[in-house]
Amino acid sequence: MWAAVKSRLLGRRAAPTAAESPSATASSSAPEPNAAFTEGLLGSRLKESTLEDTLDEVEIALLESDVALPVVERIRKDLAKELSGRKLRWGADAESAIKATCERTVRGILARPPFDLVAEVRKHSPPPFVVLFVGVNGTGKTTTVAKLAHWLNSQGLGCVIAAGDTFRAGAIEQLLVHGERLGIKVVRQQEGSDPAAVAFDAVQHARARGIPVVLVDTAGRQHTNENLLEEAKKIRRVVPPQLTLFVGDALSGNDVVEQAKLFTQELHVDGLVLTKLDADVKGGAALSSTFVTGRPILFVGVGQGYGDLRPFDPEWMVRRLFAEDSAG
Repeated sequence: MWAAVKSRLLGRRAAPTAAESPSATASSSAPEPNAAFTEGLLGSRLKESTLEDTLDEVEIALLESDVALPVVERIRKDLAKELSGRKLRWGADAESAIKATCERTVRGILARPPFDLVAEVRKHSPPPFVVLFVGVNGTGKTTTVAKLAHWLNSQGLGCVIAAGDTFRAGAIEQLLVHGERLGIKVVRQQEGSDPAAVAFDAVQHARARGIPVVLVDTAGRQHTNENLLEEAKKIRRVVPPQLTLFVGDALSGNDVVEQAKLFTQELHVDGLVLTKLDADVKGGAALSSTFVTGRPILFVGVGQGYGDLRPFDPEWMVRRLFAEDSAG
């Protein structure tokens, strides 16, 4: 994200200003170094016109990096407050000031009260602790269920998977393959069965055997599909989850932001899981999703392997967004 902002700022700095005539440009090897500033006793003050132009460039770069408009407006407001009329130390770089302000704002957006899933599972009584997964088709939701099962096992917590996507035989078969590889029980019924009944059976199985966690997969649904949304609501009534996770594809840009917002409104999402974050060079979708929904990012997918689902670290995300060699 920062690379996109920096690129626009550098491009603007390199462009000749309207005040420069062709003859002046030809006679001078470089524009006036402090043309963007007015000089004062204590240092350089950023000109109002330059500030507005700079904020416009930052806004465009952020929008191109899949940062949602409400987040862009928040960053722009913080930048204007920080830089307007500010006296910079001699030699200070406006670019550095802009970067520092953006980092501070982004860090504040990403910062959420810590959520320790292992601790929540262990203190929940009576077991099992039910985790419901929701999201649209193609986001990697079913694979994420398997990855979280693997992660829970690595933390010493056994689990059962409920194959609640009964609309696709392929989803059931996919979970059975994952279950066999991981040594985890997958509770299923025939294609077309009631997903709430599958979830109920999984909870009963876990309760009878003292298994601490049930992971409930659901059919991928668009927010406009009322029938599937009602199925998800029915699962919540029959098997009230302790945690509802929205799984979104970070590569889908602003689409994932709208999906997360609508699922949160309809299904009381508690947290977000973003897949394919390793391939997302822009990073705006992750930042925007948590800002717009007010829900924390709890896990991120950073690869194809079972071990490539990781608890979200805000500082890792800040470093990634503001890396100088980032591609987006």
